[in-house]
Amino acid sequence: MHARYDDPWYDALASGWGEADATPANTVPSARPERAERAERREDGAVDAAAVYLEVQRSAAFQEVRSRYRRFVVPASAAFLAWYVGYVVTATTAPGFMARPVAGAVNVAMVAGLGQFLSTFLLTWAYARHARLRRDRAALELRWDTQELTRGLRGGAS
Repeated sequence: MHARYDDPWYDALASGWGEADATPANTVPSARPERAERAERREDGAVDAAAVYLEVQRSAAFQEVRSRYRRFVVPASAAFLAWYVGYVVTATTAPGFMARPVAGAVNVAMVAGLGQFLSTFLLTWAYARHARLRRDRAALELRWDTQELTRGLRGGAS
C-alpha cells in the first residue's frame, strides 16, 4: 500500500514534475498560466500541487522572504568574491608585498590566507544568523500555509 504524508514537500515537487498530468519534458509548468487558473483538483481527485505552489509563490509573504534572502546573499557574495579575487591578484602581482614579514616567520600572505578561512567561517555564521532572525519564521509560516492549502484541497475530495 502507498503511504501518504501530510507534508507538502513530500507529496509533490514544487515544479509539478512527476505528476500524473505532467507536461512534456521540454516545457516549463510555470509557462502555462492556464494550469494555475483551472480547477485545483484533477479528475482522479488528487491535489493539483502546481496551482497551490504557484499561488504561494505569487504571495507577498513569499516575495518578502525571497527579497530578504537576496538583500543578504547578493552583497555578501560580491564582497566575498572581491576579497578572494583581491587576495589572488595581490599574491600574483605583488609578491614582494605578500612576502613582507608581519611577525617572525609570518608574512602578509600567510595572514591574508588565514583571513580567507576566517572570512569563510564568519560569512557562514552571518548567513545562518540572518536566516534564523529574518527568514526562518516567515518561511515556516509559508510552509504551514502551503500545507493547509493542500490539506484543504485533499479534504474536499472525501
